[in-house]
Amino acid sequence: MPKKRQALVEFEDVLGACNAVNYAADNQIYIAGHPAFVNYSTSQKISRPGDSDDSRSVNSVLLFTILNPIYSITTDVLYTICNPCGPVQRIVIFRKNGVQAMVEYPLLESSAQRAKASLNGADIYSGCCTLKIEYAKGERPISDNPNKRQRQPPLLGDHPAEYGGPHGGYHSHYHDEGYGPPPPHYEGRRMGPPVGGHRRGPSRYGPQYGHPPPPPPPPEYGPHADSPVLMVYGLDQSKMNCDRVFNVFCLYGNVEKVKFMKSKPGAAMVEMADGYAVDRAITHLNNNFMFGQKLNVCVSKQPAIMPGQSYGLEDGSCSYKDFSESRNNRFSTPEQAAKNRIQHPSNVLHFFNAPLEVTEENFFEICDELGVKRPSSVKVFSGKSERSSSGLLEWESKSDALETLGFLNHYQMKNPNGPYPYTLKLCFSTAQHAS
Repeated sequence: MPKKRQALVEFEDVLGACNAVNYAADNQIYIAGHPAFVNYSTSQKISRPGDSDDSRSVNSVLLFTILNPIYSITTDVLYTICNPCGPVQRIVIFRKNGVQAMVEYPLLESSAQRAKASLNGADIYSGCCTLKIEYAKGERPISDNPNKRQRQPPLLGDHPAEYGGPHGGYHSHYHDEGYGPPPPHYEGRRMGPPVGGHRRGPSRYGPQYGHPPPPPPPPEYGPHADSPVLMVYGLDQSKMNCDRVFNVFCLYGNVEKVKFMKSKPGAAMVEMADGYAVDRAITHLNNNFMFGQKLNVCVSKQPAIMPGQSYGLEDGSCSYKDFSESRNNRFSTPEQAAKNRIQHPSNVLHFFNAPLEVTEENFFEICDELGVKRPSSVKVFSGKSERSSSGLLEWESKSDALETLGFLNHYQMKNPNGPYPYTLKLCFSTAQHAS
């Protein structure tokens, strides 16, 4: 129970528990370097989702949660790993809480139990795309009744245009990847491997460089998010503008446009270059905090941002900006994109392209000028380049670093030896500390 900083340990019998409690009474136990205390629990046994006496009892539908999905997760990928456990009937991908999917097996077979036992906790790719698998609530299979769909969470935003009409309400991703006809006609059909032929031609939202989609789906299948547009809620209106939103989201893919919404204070739309960038941004930025407000990042129903009528934000800047030609986008060529390391926000930022003679005091002055917190620690790497300097900036908290990223990324630093300034660039670091 990580939020309580506690754990339950169940022994085979009471004697084992007694021995543990008695030992801990006389000896200090350390776990991961921290002193731990052991006592009896009021629980008689540990119940986990999926246990037969749990509310989520064994059934034929599995709920997959994909943790750290830095590569594209499509129905083709899930089919490839799930079908060896038994004939997969349906797969539905949705993105209400990160990347999740429902996988349905035949009702009277043990395929779902076999899949859960063999796949739960496994990585689809090395060190990422980790599977957390539970039995879905209830025992009914994935519904095809349009009337019931309205009460389910929206899957992949809205349905695409080619499946509009009475079957709208949710969109299971395999329809446009060739897994059979659109609903409701696939009721009872066994799901087969992808059929040949593409339902749509190459998309401008095809995969971005740097993180190519893994096989089997070819890039012509288009994005794996339903729209290249993100909705972002929880922005501080007095502090954020289009450039600062760009400065945060450009770490996860090319940003095309940013538009603040007059009708929804603190909300903005961000159009990314493709669906893979959308998923990376949701995975890494959703539920983080900026200026005391929780960010909610999700897929928009809109297929693109239309400029419309713009207005002035609190700092006087425009509510809409086009970044499609920005030189600060970082995924425009394979060589450029390969340098990007996709990281979750942390309290340490890696800086690069700063003047050679940059000092800790320079960063303090700039942070004071921008009105953000000074870093608690600054480390400048020596001798990495003859043209510019790089290093690490550390803050007390992750949100402090995220806020500063919005303000400080792409700051024009004075060049002491010439007329052209240095464009400071920032990204999150894997380092725990700047020292």
